[in-house]
Amino acid sequence: MSDAPATPDRPDPSDQLARDIADVPAVEVITTVAVHLMSAAAVNLGLAEEGAQHKDLDEARKLIQALAGLVTASAGEISSFHAAPLRDGLKSLQLAFREASVVPDEPGQGPGEKFTGPVYG
Repeated sequence: MSDAPATPDRPDPSDQLARDIADVPAVEVITTVAVHLMSAAAVNLGLAEEGAQHKDLDEARKLIQALAGLVTASAGEISSFHAAPLRDGLKSLQLAFREASVVPDEPGQGPGEKFTGPVYG
């Protein structure tokens, strides 16, 4: 960004960014963030093309935990039309985490399960 002050001919770029963000519906922001968390978790679970090269279960746990909190907290706000696929994706990631773990967590102790309850296959 430029250090030049905003003028009528050249508006402040942060003002435009704020206006652009304000035009995006909350449900779209929430689902976009959730999809990013899902994608990052999947990569860290080794589910990407390169598989084990990017596998990091500690990072995957954090991402799944954050995703579970977001999905659980926002489910009532975004309608079941949007929440149901997010819940399905979250459950799939939780099950994949359990499968990828050398010593799987006890049911109810896996990533995000404090928000979702125990996840079974």
